[in-house]
Amino acid sequence: VVILQCDIVKQRCPGYACEKALHERTGGFAPYPAEKAYRSLNITCGGCCGQATQRKLASLLKKLEKQETITSNRVVVQLSSCITQHNHHSPPCPHLDYLRQILAGLKVDIRDDTVINKLSEERRKSGVYSGG
Repeated sequence: VVILQCDIVKQRCPGYACEKALHERTGGFAPYPAEKAYRSLNITCGGCCGQATQRKLASLLKKLEKQETITSNRVVVQLSSCITQHNHHSPPCPHLDYLRQILAGLKVDIRDDTVINKLSEERRKSGVYSGG
């Protein structure tokens, strides 16, 4: 599982809540079977517009296939909530569609959200946060 985080948000966010959600199988990780062990790697998009994502993941996929015979169809890229949702960090990424195009071209499984924060959900529903 590659957790893709916003480069700007990552400057202040350690990624603790995303890792915790994966470990506990909550939020965007709820569909992951609890009995299955997953390896995870946190990376950033590299900054707006996210083009560095392609280079980073292409390099990772090449290493995985060469060193561990793991193919791209076994790699999940979980787009972190700081990219997909309006929250206290920022609005959704303005380059989200472009990131999805990059990931689709790499033939990886793309999934949305990591942490589903109760307060952020309430603020989205009440209109304090728009979009996402």
